[in-house]
Amino acid sequence: MKSSKMLVTGGCGFIGSNFIRYMLKKWPECKILNIDKLTYAGNTDNLKDIGSNPNYEFIQGDICQHELVSELMPSVDQVVHFAAESHVDRSIEDGDIFVKTNVLGTHTLLQCALENKIDRFIHVSTDEVYGSIKEGSFRESDILKPSSPYSSSKAGSDLLALSYHTTYGLPVIVTRCTNNFGPYQYPEKLIPHFITNLMNEKKVPVYGTGMNIRDWIHVYDHCSGIDFVREQGNDGEIYNIGGGSELTNLDITHRILKALGKDESMIRYVEDRKGHDFRYSLNCDKLKNMGWKPEYEFDTALDQTIQWYIDNRWWWEPLKS
Repeated sequence: MKSSKMLVTGGCGFIGSNFIRYMLKKWPECKILNIDKLTYAGNTDNLKDIGSNPNYEFIQGDICQHELVSELMPSVDQVVHFAAESHVDRSIEDGDIFVKTNVLGTHTLLQCALENKIDRFIHVSTDEVYGSIKEGSFRESDILKPSSPYSSSKAGSDLLALSYHTTYGLPVIVTRCTNNFGPYQYPEKLIPHFITNLMNEKKVPVYGTGMNIRDWIHVYDHCSGIDFVREQGNDGEIYNIGGGSELTNLDITHRILKALGKDESMIRYVEDRKGHDFRYSLNCDKLKNMGWKPEYEFDTALDQTIQWYIDNRWWWEPLKS
C-alpha cells in the first residue's frame, strides 16, 4: 500500500524523524506532512538534512487543536501517529499533559481521519501498555496492565483507536514496540543519557540494582516494521514489534562503559523509580510469520549509535545543557 501523501504526527521526535527519513529514502514518491508541537523532545534539527526535500513539509502545531488537524487531514490519505508524551519519570511527576496529548490528541486525529475517510491509520504504541512479565512474552491478545501515567495514557489511546475501527470501520492498525535506540534520541533516555554523560566525564545513574530487563530494537528496525504493517497489515489488528535483544539495564551500562573506555567507578546507583516494571517482553511471532524480522544485531548497532553521538556533539550538547 503506497501513499500519495501521509500525515506523520510527532515527526520531529526521535522515532518519528527516523521514520520520515526512512520513508523518503525507501519511497521517493511519498509526500510527507509532518505536524509537531515542538515540545522539549521535538527538534527540527532531527530532520535538518531533509528540510529542502520537495516531498517533505513541516507544520508546527498541536494534535489537540481540532481546527488545525481538520485543515490538514483532507490533503492526506494515510496517518502514522507517533506524537506522544513518552518519558515515564515526567509522567510520574505530572500526568496531566500525558492524558491530554496521548488520549485527547489521539481522539482528535481519529475523529478527523474518520471525517475524511483516511485509507489507513497507524497508531504507534509501546510494550509498556502490557505491564511487567516475569516469564514468557506478551502476545497481542493479552490483557493490558499499565503501571505509570504514561503507559496508562498510551493504553487508553490504543483502545480508543481500536474502537474507531470496531464502531466506525476506520482502518486502524496498532503497533506496540519495545525499547528503541539509535541516532537522534533525546538525551534523557537511558542509552543516549549514559553515552553523553560518560563523554562529559559524568557518572551514569542506574536505578535500583540495575537488573530491570528490556528488549531493545534499533530505531530503523522499528521503522521498517511500521512500514511493513502499513503495507501488509490488516485493519483492526495489533502487531508487536521487537528486537529480540533482552538485556538488563546493567548489561547496557557495562557495554557502554566498555565502548567508551570507562570502568564501574562511573556508575552511580540511585533510588529505584516508583512502580518500576521489572521486565518487558513481546512475542512477535504474528509479525514474523508475515515475513518481517529485525535486521540490526544489538552490539553492532549499539557501537554505531555510540559513534553517532561521538560524531554529533553539535546535536546533543545544546539539549544536554
